Amino acid sequence: MKIALVHDYLASCGGAEQVLAALHELYPEAPIYTLFSRVDQEPLLKQKFAKAKIIPSWFGKLPFAAKIISPLRFLIPLIWRSFDFSDDDLVISSASWAITKGFTSAKTKEVCYCHTPPRYLYGYETARNWQKHWYIRLYALVVNHLMRQYDWRQAQKVTQFVANSREVQARIKKFYRRESVVINPPIEIPSHFAKASRGKREYFLTGGRLEAAKNFGLIVKACNQLKLPLKIYGSGSQEGNLRRLAGSTIEFLGRISEQDKFGLMAGCRAFVVAAKDEDFGITPVEAMAVGRPVVAYRGGGYLETVVEGKTGVFFDELTVSCLAPTLKSFQSGKYRSQDCRRQAEKFSKQKFQQKIGQLVSKLVLG
Repeated sequence: MKIALVHDYLASCGGAEQVLAALHELYPEAPIYTLFSRVDQEPLLKQKFAKAKIIPSWFGKLPFAAKIISPLRFLIPLIWRSFDFSDDDLVISSASWAITKGFTSAKTKEVCYCHTPPRYLYGYETARNWQKHWYIRLYALVVNHLMRQYDWRQAQKVTQFVANSREVQARIKKFYRRESVVINPPIEIPSHFAKASRGKREYFLTGGRLEAAKNFGLIVKACNQLKLPLKIYGSGSQEGNLRRLAGSTIEFLGRISEQDKFGLMAGCRAFVVAAKDEDFGITPVEAMAVGRPVVAYRGGGYLETVVEGKTGVFFDELTVSCLAPTLKSFQSGKYRSQDCRRQAEKFSKQKFQQKIGQLVSKLVLG
């Protein structure tokens, strides 16, 4: 069976890239097609895809491809059309921003692992606010209308949709009128973090891609108000704003290794997340995997991973007046590490690969 993997783009290592890495491990001979690749420049990506055959598009060879793909998104149909999958038996697409779907042919079937329908096309918050100027809004109005039509057509060509959460499953049904199965993203924890570290835990932790949609500013403001210690790891377009906003109890750690990330998680009071419409949310699960509870906004994928009163607590409004009292009254001692780890085990890489393998066998072999 000849298989190809297709992914939006390889620029940094987040939840979508962890899914791709697990697929690559499952099908190591399958080439990975993508808009552009920075694997050689990003240590975490290089670690996960060092032996992969990565085939970037012609667009990826242009200078500043990563910066110009968003304003030139109308080129996406041409970019994907430049790849030929007609000799493949199966394409497994990892789809989010770049309408990475619709690669079927007379011979080729497609499993589309959908992280979310493109957020910028359907009114969800995105990483950057590109529409703050009227001329950009006008441009986006025209281009996004055409891209929604293209997205719909491509979605109808998919043989089997896989959603990463029930939240995304509902979006697939709403926007594409297609059914899907849910297979949650995989997490993989270094073996020496199988049990959380002991000792006094004094700080809250958050981090990842520091973008506007994740509402890190809200977490910073709440901790500022209460003078609570907060550690933030990661980088992104909002890092400068967050640093200017932060008080004396906020510490920025920048980009860190996977090992350091899990070490920080194991030593925190709780991991805090506040995205409004999270597709799934892999970092809260990672925190639970090392035995730590989560403070999460009551919405999106968090509702599917955090068990209220057992592995964490929810807050109901994206306001300082709601989050601050939740943090102030949070008692980490009431949450058992084994309960957190047991919940996280539901999202293991082994279970993900097993479910994907079974779905592929059923689809291809009948």
